[in-house]
Amino acid sequence: MAFRNHENAPPPNFSWVDEGFLAGCGCPGNLDHYKYFTEVGIRHVISLKEQYPPGAEENSKSLNLKLSKIQIKDFHPPTIDQIDEFLKLVDEGKKCNQPVVTHCALGNGRTGTMLACYLLKQKRISAKEALDEIRKLRPGSVETVEQEKAIEMYYKHLNETATD
Repeated sequence: MAFRNHENAPPPNFSWVDEGFLAGCGCPGNLDHYKYFTEVGIRHVISLKEQYPPGAEENSKSLNLKLSKIQIKDFHPPTIDQIDEFLKLVDEGKKCNQPVVTHCALGNGRTGTMLACYLLKQKRISAKEALDEIRKLRPGSVETVEQEKAIEMYYKHLNETATD
């Protein structure tokens, strides 16, 4: 990928998982982080924290970014319904050509879990392959055994619903 200069710095741990369409990061902490999102084409921010970060609503509104929240406690796994909700928001973004970024606190546990679920559904790969790939793309992703199990459960859920 060609190096591009950006006026604003990315939030911590920012990287693309689906280049130009879906990214993950640590918690955006200031207006420059939200400006960075707009510079790289992101139009939708999905927070996986229990509360929006300070300034998130104001910064998103001022830059015309869509803001969504799926509340997941730190170090906890998402439920199947939360994963479905996340992937529905991502799919809506794809259909409308509105790239998405998702974040939690550091961009590892909750973010990595959701991004792994995206990869397994998008690429039709196993839970283990999705976990290996997200950890290769974003080292430190998926922090707990429970989060790993959530990816496995989602893989089983997808296979069960595909055969119904």
